[in-house]
Amino acid sequence: MSEHGWRGFLAAEGVEDWVVLHGGAAAVFRPGSMQEAVRLAAAVIEVPGFAGAGALLTIADDGLTVRLNRDIWQLEPQHVELARAVSACAREHGAVADRSAVQEVQLAIASTPDAIDVGFWRAVLGYKTMGDDNGVDPFGHGSTVWMQELDTAKPLQHAMHIDVSLAREQVEGRLAAALAAGGRLVDDSNAPGYWTLADRGGNRVCICAWPDGSRQLP
Repeated sequence: MSEHGWRGFLAAEGVEDWVVLHGGAAAVFRPGSMQEAVRLAAAVIEVPGFAGAGALLTIADDGLTVRLNRDIWQLEPQHVELARAVSACAREHGAVADRSAVQEVQLAIASTPDAIDVGFWRAVLGYKTMGDDNGVDPFGHGSTVWMQELDTAKPLQHAMHIDVSLAREQVEGRLAAALAAGGRLVDDSNAPGYWTLADRGGNRVCICAWPDGSRQLP
């Protein structure tokens, strides 16, 4: 897997509407009403190269979410032009991009290599294969499931946590809100890529600026 595609996307001009999440490039546009969102979706589908590209459209209230693909590792140079074209279409329809509304929630299931069972999780959730180590909701309604390898030298044999992938400028506010709501910071040694927090019961969640924040990371 190469980082060239998603790093190239982040470095490109004219894609300021878009956020690079764990699941690829996504944008939320606010056309003003659900009716206008439906019209915008119909127009986006007509953008050259959009149909058949594996993209995903979701309409909710006054917003249209556009995902160019479902996996960060599948971002290619042609997605830059596609993103620009979709943004231009949105502007023609008077829709404003809302980066604060773009996010992805991922369930990370960690096990030692010999105990990883991604096939079970795909089957029980009705998910499809996107990569060797994950499963995705074919309709885009549920969280991605990612299988994380644990170090066999560690005593912990299995664990689960949540990853929340956000636009880089949204992370500070989300961290503050989580801490104000009673969360505690468990580990910030991986900042500014991600921060690990926990609730009172010790259940963990990572708030991730990576990969979108890689534009500003060393």
